[in-house]
Amino acid sequence: MTDLADKILAGDRRSLARGITMVESARADHRAQATALLDRLAGAGRQALRIGLSGTPGVGKSTFIESFGMMLTAQGLRVAVLAVDPSSARSGGSILGDKTRMERLSRDPNAFIRPSPSQAHLGGVARRTREAVALCEAAGFDVVLIETVGVGQSETLVAEMTDLFILLMAPAGGDELQGVKRGIMEMADMILVNKADGDLKPAAMRTVADYAGALRLLRKRAQDPEGFPKALPVSALEEQGLIKAWDEMKMLADWRREHGHFTSRRAAQARHWFETEVREGLLARLHNDPAIRGRMGDLGAAVAAGEVAPAAAATEMLRLLGAAGPE
Repeated sequence: MTDLADKILAGDRRSLARGITMVESARADHRAQATALLDRLAGAGRQALRIGLSGTPGVGKSTFIESFGMMLTAQGLRVAVLAVDPSSARSGGSILGDKTRMERLSRDPNAFIRPSPSQAHLGGVARRTREAVALCEAAGFDVVLIETVGVGQSETLVAEMTDLFILLMAPAGGDELQGVKRGIMEMADMILVNKADGDLKPAAMRTVADYAGALRLLRKRAQDPEGFPKALPVSALEEQGLIKAWDEMKMLADWRREHGHFTSRRAAQARHWFETEVREGLLARLHNDPAIRGRMGDLGAAVAAGEVAPAAAATEMLRLLGAAGPE
């Protein structure tokens, strides 16, 4: 782990890929190694700007990230892209095609693209995406872009691991009422209306105006300067509006640093993921402990047969977990 950590700190791409594979693994020995690796890298103190990008399927997330990433690398920045691909609910497999879509960016020496399966994890991201972000930061990348799977209105988990949460929308995606719906819309720091080109440009500009008006109706958040969140038009295909969007992102991040929101947000996120890890560990015990797993099966069969109420069976399982104590 010491050797792997040193190579990641030196920016070795192959070692970074190996490290991400390790943190994504569910094997017990790999989890122990991944924890040791993350502990060793935590002392490096490197920070990248973490940007989460979400949106509905087909809105152009991969195309936008490629154009946006190429623009950033042209400015001398090192960019890491963590693209989460949906896993099949039937077979468990993923196509992992995002890297294939980003053909130009994948050849850029200042860019690193890593597709990962969601593995049925809810929220639009993979379970270990946050740890993969930490590895990319340790490797010296300036910007980490996290592309979620195509999501709806309630999948906002990516906002809990990023500094900026960008929502990508399509032109003519509904009326202004869409902009005031709670959920993913109120979590966004910026809304970018993609495909503002060709015949769709007038519709895109109307959509920007609709969302801009709707955002003004949302309750103001303490971490936002005047004018944020805001809606902007972009064209990933024609590479229009990307520099303006990047300037706005930098301005928002700088303002939050100056006013202490940047650090406090990361601290709150670290606490959130600590609590999540505890919950995941408790759930893992239901599957890993043979006695608990057997009792779970018996109670499940009793509930299915109508012999026990679901709430009573759950209470029994929780009592059994408490009696079992820590492993």
